Amino acid sequence: MAVTVSKTRDMLVDVARQLFARMGVDNTTMNDIAQASRKGRRTLYTYFKSKNEIYLAVVESELDKLYNMLLDVASKNLPADEKLLTFIYARLDAVKSIVFRNGTLRANFFRDIWRVEKVRKTFDLREVEMLKGILDAGVKEGVFSMPDVEITALVLHHALKGLEVPYIRGQMGNTISERIKRRDNVVNLIFNGIKLK
Repeated sequence: MAVTVSKTRDMLVDVARQLFARMGVDNTTMNDIAQASRKGRRTLYTYFKSKNEIYLAVVESELDKLYNMLLDVASKNLPADEKLLTFIYARLDAVKSIVFRNGTLRANFFRDIWRVEKVRKTFDLREVEMLKGILDAGVKEGVFSMPDVEITALVLHHALKGLEVPYIRGQMGNTISERIKRRDNVVNLIFNGIKLK
């Protein structure tokens, strides 16, 4: 029974995601979601009290996909420095593809950033833990040296979060040479920091 309940809920979330992406959240009604899912309004309201609730479930579902993808990267058998760079770029590319896959949801994502932030809290905590794991392993391997792994993980997490919007909007270079130059700068900043003369 629980599997069917979960499957129905997941299906409703995916149908809502597709409608939101195509028509926009504001232009999609609960009735549209009920009709597109071939479930009655009663079934839809059994799972979700409002469109806002289903919108937040869509965002949460997308963040779960991102988390699982990052978990795969974090569990790879790579040296810590290579794993950290792979993690950073996989994360930025995944966020960009999630936002683009969701069409008009992109506008909502940027406009409703505070509503999205509430849903992101769990993801953010889990991401900081993954980064701590990578950094801890690097310290143990003798690849990294830092005064405080926890603070470094937190700073890295917030730096990545801050890069999301410019990265999605293509403000960080679109040509191959721009991407290589950017990657070199990111590698230098992360592994060498800003040095005082």
